[in-house]
Amino acid sequence: MASFIIEGNCKLKGDITPQGAKNEALQIICATLLTPEEVIIENIPDILDVNNLISLLGDMGVKTGRINENTWSFKADDIDLSYLETPDFLKKSASLRGSVMIVGPLVARFGKAVLPKPGGDKIGRRRLDTHFIGIQKLGADFNYDSSDQLYTITADKLKGSYMLLDEASVTGTANIIMAAVLAEGETTIYNEACEPYLQQLCKMLNCMGAKISGVASNLLRIEGVESLGGTTHKILPDMIEIGSFIGMAAMTGSEITIKDVSYGDLGIIPDTFRRLGITIECSGDDILIPEHKEYEIDTFIDGSILTIADAPWPGLTPDLISVLLVVATQARGSVLIHQKMFESRLFFVDKLIDMGAQIILCDPHRATVIGTGKRPMRATTMTSPDIRAGIALLIAAMSADGKSIIHNIDQIDRGYQNIDVRLNQLGANILRMD
Repeated sequence: MASFIIEGNCKLKGDITPQGAKNEALQIICATLLTPEEVIIENIPDILDVNNLISLLGDMGVKTGRINENTWSFKADDIDLSYLETPDFLKKSASLRGSVMIVGPLVARFGKAVLPKPGGDKIGRRRLDTHFIGIQKLGADFNYDSSDQLYTITADKLKGSYMLLDEASVTGTANIIMAAVLAEGETTIYNEACEPYLQQLCKMLNCMGAKISGVASNLLRIEGVESLGGTTHKILPDMIEIGSFIGMAAMTGSEITIKDVSYGDLGIIPDTFRRLGITIECSGDDILIPEHKEYEIDTFIDGSILTIADAPWPGLTPDLISVLLVVATQARGSVLIHQKMFESRLFFVDKLIDMGAQIILCDPHRATVIGTGKRPMRATTMTSPDIRAGIALLIAAMSADGKSIIHNIDQIDRGYQNIDVRLNQLGANILRMD
């Protein structure tokens, strides 16, 4: 298990370019299973979750090739369906949350998918009902073996259907879209997620020959086609990493420029950081975070305490809640952080409290942060519980007095590409110990 040793109170300075979006990459890579033709994907982040998914597809028979550092080719013209029954497949797919999105493409193109209960972050209940109910509405048969925790989905031929999703699940919507593009007839999906990453998926599928309308809305219409072709697609910059860099700059009192952020796809994220008192200046498609000697949390118009809560797009992404919480600890003022979607994501705050943060954990979903101004936190030793809490702890350690240690940084590596190397180039002092 690898660890970071972080020397705190180091100022950052310079430019940094965000990696490709992890959440988009997982969807887009699974979508290459929908065609026997070559698909080229640019700006793929070099991170554990993505690399493990590429490896899994390669074991299934997809021809994968690395064209350059962040560009890959995929050709799924010789899939070995028997591999889905092997212990090796079950072990690898069970360790990767993104593997759930192979179900839609496999059922649509080959009529069968097998999936063990997928892994991923332990941040609360992450049910799969939306995925499977949606694919069932397209005509698939579903079976769950509770003893082996194994899902088997089969279909002779998928047929279009109307469906109203019970929740705007991002991965559930992606799975259903990828199944519906090859279904016979028209599919209407209402109350689906519409994050920029899903918009990107729809745009790529349309370039491959799919017929999807209503992209960027919460009502999609999909006219099924018999087959899809190849294409070239470029992944958006990762909005979660961009938000992490904004918070990092403010917490460490640093001036940095974040390059090529695709500002129009960031939604409410910049304004949410502005409500914490952080100045964000835009120049073309770059954003500058000037040095902050202090920053002050806004209030609502009537003077009441600010509440920051996650919500389906175009609301605030839940993946930034941990970062916003840690950034608020060094502001002046108070804020209620409401993590609605996952009931275990705030449990890392005990580590921040050990570092001197003033936080009241109200319940599994809510925490009140009493910002004490730019008062350095205490260095400590801690363990990363998940990807997003991990980066929040790293930000806290970078702003602390002294030397902190973060264990289990494989969790951070799952979502952030060479984060220690890139931050050290800006002036951080982070040592990786294997």
